Amino acid sequence: MRWSIPRITSLLHAGMLAAGLASGAAIAESWPSKPVTLVVPFATGGTTDALARAVGHELAKSLGQSVIVENKGGAGATLGADYVAKSRPDGYTFLIGAVHHTIATSVYKKLAYDFQKDFAPVTTLALVPNILVVNPKVPARNVAELLALAKASPGKLAFGSNGTGTGQHLIGAQFERMAGVQMLHVPYKGSGPLTIDLLGGQVDMSFDTITPVLSHIKGEKLRPLAVTTLKRSPALPDVPTLDEAGLKGFDMGTWFGVLAPAATPQEIVMGLNAEIVKIVKSPDFRKKLEEMGAEPIGDTSAEMAARIKEDTERFAQLIKDAGIDLQEAVISVEKSDSRG
Repeated sequence: MRWSIPRITSLLHAGMLAAGLASGAAIAESWPSKPVTLVVPFATGGTTDALARAVGHELAKSLGQSVIVENKGGAGATLGADYVAKSRPDGYTFLIGAVHHTIATSVYKKLAYDFQKDFAPVTTLALVPNILVVNPKVPARNVAELLALAKASPGKLAFGSNGTGTGQHLIGAQFERMAGVQMLHVPYKGSGPLTIDLLGGQVDMSFDTITPVLSHIKGEKLRPLAVTTLKRSPALPDVPTLDEAGLKGFDMGTWFGVLAPAATPQEIVMGLNAEIVKIVKSPDFRKKLEEMGAEPIGDTSAEMAARIKEDTERFAQLIKDAGIDLQEAVISVEKSDSRG
């Protein structure tokens, strides 16, 4: 029998596909056979890092393998994301991603990856409110007094964030726009180094998530003025919302989740989803998250994908409508990842 070249090519492609599927199935069957790495795209000491280590500890017990947390901070969480996007899709490297990555899509015009196409969502771990806190040396005990200070000295008050184009940066920019004030933005490589400088008075304030600043608030080393979501946080029930403080409709928080490189075998993605959801929904772990000021989620891969798509579109529209230029007036402050 004589076969044409197109027919031979078709058979070769079919064979390669079958071999790839068989290889993926084999990997899934033996997974995990070595340590798993969770990449945190920020320096140590922040909410992303804390969640990764908490989940990693429990995951190591359920998987029967070591779970390593590796911090790769920089460029508003995009360096760590790029690293994972280009990692082998064999089920041993995952990203602890966050809402920041959906914002970065609109901020960084030349990202080396596509957040929706180059990742396979596993599950959303938790939602965490952000909170406006100030160093006690700042003479403002509420939002109204802070706004009076900001209006009296435009550009003088400095707010820190965990990177250009992150949720904290966008919240700060939105705060400026809605309140009609001008402040100075100082980006860091994560909440850990930011918190150190906030406690030391190098920056005046931040819109960080509750987790890394909660103990400092309770120890009266930082002063909370308002949370950025419409609902008050159960962790700090006496702290008002920005909506209550006069910025009507202000509602922005932060979610965190686990993602794999896009070509990771579906069996591994689903298997990891099942393990993490089981952990997140366990009473002891739920209590641990709530003590961190986080709301446990544990959704499906499809639900997380929908969340990413919705937020990417929502923030792109918000940035466009508000005329917010998140790369404008940014101080290039390089902080070592080893700090915090």
